[in-house]
Amino acid sequence: MTSHRFTVLTVCTGNICRSPLAQQLLSAELRDYDVDVSSAGTCAVVGNAMDDTSARLSRELGGRDQEAHVARQLAADQVRAADLVLAMSRDHRRSVVELVPAAAAKTFTIRELARILTTLTPKDIATLDEGSPLTSTRALVAKAASLRGLLPPADAEAFDVVDPYAGNESLFRLSTDQIVPAVATIAEYLALCLRQEAGARTS
Repeated sequence: MTSHRFTVLTVCTGNICRSPLAQQLLSAELRDYDVDVSSAGTCAVVGNAMDDTSARLSRELGGRDQEAHVARQLAADQVRAADLVLAMSRDHRRSVVELVPAAAAKTFTIRELARILTTLTPKDIATLDEGSPLTSTRALVAKAASLRGLLPPADAEAFDVVDPYAGNESLFRLSTDQIVPAVATIAEYLALCLRQEAGARTS
């Protein structure tokens, strides 16, 4: 049995506001599962701590380890190692795919993936491949990729999380309010698949 854990990479610009917040909230939601969540920036403020306001909001919402965050630059090996890449905007997704073109099918904006997942039924989840540990979770990502572009049109900006950097409290709250429901949806669907696989391993 492989020891590989499902890995998620969240990506924004500076890696001090949006992507660490999403990372910490998703990690908290999936703390009972074999999932690793990390983050990086397309133009990272390398070595910097998390923005104070984002860190405070993360604490308020149950995120952990805000003080441990150190901004890092997005690199190709991080993208290749991830099973799922969650960009905070379409520009960030474009940067990821330009860096590693083969990652296109596993790279979404965080709000885009949440929208796609809500179209799946419990039957859709139950029929995903469970042939090996974590296979159904990877199959969920592949299923979501196959549905991209098939949903009714939406305002393109609805796929982006607003950048709060250097903004006021209201802007940070708006950005956070866009991240939180997306994280909750993605965590819910990932957990469904991981639960199935946990059952398969013990059956």
